[in-house]
Amino acid sequence: MRTGAFPCGALLGCAAIVGALSCIAEAHEKWFLDAGAPPLQLEEALAAPGVWLAIGGPIALWAVAMVLWQWRQKRSFVPGPRALGGRPEAREALYAFMPLVLAVHLGVPLLVNGLNHTLFAPNNGLEGIWAHLLTLGQIGVALGLFYGTPTRLVALFLALMWVVGLFVVGVEPMLEAIHILGFSAFFYCAGRGSLAVDRALFPKWEPGPALLAWAVPLLRVGVGLSLIVVAFTEKLFNVPMAVAFLAEYPLNFLPALGIPISDAQFVLMIGAVELFVGLCIMSGAFLRDIIVITWFPFNLTLGIFGPDELVGHLPFYGAMALFFLWGVSHQENLAAWERGILHPSLGPLLH
Repeated sequence: MRTGAFPCGALLGCAAIVGALSCIAEAHEKWFLDAGAPPLQLEEALAAPGVWLAIGGPIALWAVAMVLWQWRQKRSFVPGPRALGGRPEAREALYAFMPLVLAVHLGVPLLVNGLNHTLFAPNNGLEGIWAHLLTLGQIGVALGLFYGTPTRLVALFLALMWVVGLFVVGVEPMLEAIHILGFSAFFYCAGRGSLAVDRALFPKWEPGPALLAWAVPLLRVGVGLSLIVVAFTEKLFNVPMAVAFLAEYPLNFLPALGIPISDAQFVLMIGAVELFVGLCIMSGAFLRDIIVITWFPFNLTLGIFGPDELVGHLPFYGAMALFFLWGVSHQENLAAWERGILHPSLGPLLH
């Protein structure tokens, strides 16, 4: 009994720590700092042993997770829909809806940012002619995603706006929004599914089975990379900015639990958590476990930061819902994805 209790307790303890810290890790400091974001402190960060520990620790833990993932034959600890009684045909029917779900979750932030003259995030302000062009572009892409036409052209234009953003708002902000490229790749490879104008009127514009297989993996890489980049630019390589954020919003809860830890140390911890989560999502290891552990705390700061946080995180909510349903990219799942997108049958959802 005692031998089995230790790994179980350790696993639950790690889950609790990751979950509790992830609620802070997912708060984008640059969205809410009144004084604006200072530049990266790269030289100081690379000279600090604590930063190297906060980078090396998650990478080592991720490497262990990858070995465990292979040893478990790519099976999560959290059971998937099939283990809980879900029918394969119902999963295929849900897959048919997922492009629409992602289109709404991405389209709403695009509309909001367009109307606010910002590019992809509240801190990426636009001025002059670019405020008009990229506002029109984001609104146009959002409407194209809502209607489902011309989806693949809209996906390419979304990627083009990201490239333009490199020159208009800067490399760092666009790397933080690299999930946009993941969504662009997803819609280019998967289209907008059956509930779209493209399917009804322009079926020749839709992608074939070969591209469909790439849609979810490329989205997963984009979302994971975005989390990794933000871990570095808003935490690990910019500790002073994150400490200033904590001065405005005292979210360091560990001293209240009797754990004497400074704000700077807390920043390194949450940066490490975000780095680990991003690596797992990008690689596809233990997707369901990571999502279950972080889902509830991911939303805890909504009451503090309100609509900006909700709207900004909508694309991640949609992606994580798909990742939880997806689980792992094996042949059976890819075949179900292909059937759900190309030959949907929505009847199983009604029985």
